[in-house]
Amino acid sequence: MGLNPGSQASGPLRPTRPAHHQPRLLALVGLGGALGTGTRAALAQALGAPLGSWPWSTFAVNLTGAFLLGLLLETLAGRGRDEGRLRGIRLTLGTGFLGGYTTYSALAVETLHLSPLLAAGYAAGTVAFGLAAAALGRRCAPPPPPPVPGPAR
Repeated sequence: MGLNPGSQASGPLRPTRPAHHQPRLLALVGLGGALGTGTRAALAQALGAPLGSWPWSTFAVNLTGAFLLGLLLETLAGRGRDEGRLRGIRLTLGTGFLGGYTTYSALAVETLHLSPLLAAGYAAGTVAFGLAAAALGRRCAPPPPPPVPGPAR
């Protein structure tokens, strides 16, 4: 359990509930997850490949999801501490939407339906290109805004 810093007006430090105990944040993750899963399902239907062939839709979804997660997290990290509105954005888009959009389970099942050589390439390629996509997303993030000058001391 963390502590909320108190100010002179609000009193001493008081305990805060962890994010996973806050109904509003859980709802944001659920909403984002439902939208991400729906998006992935629509793409899988549009780009579906025959069983036993390279699963392009899952490959594309996982790589674009890795890129977007790198972009999102680097952008948010440059905007301030992971609290309040920024935490809500991270949980809705990162944990929720991109967590539902990307899929490890489909990757695992589809790997079982590929030849051993193709399965190894698919699994290794997803991990290697996923790491590269996340790194590229981080590099593409906008720079943090300039600091706001405070009062002169």
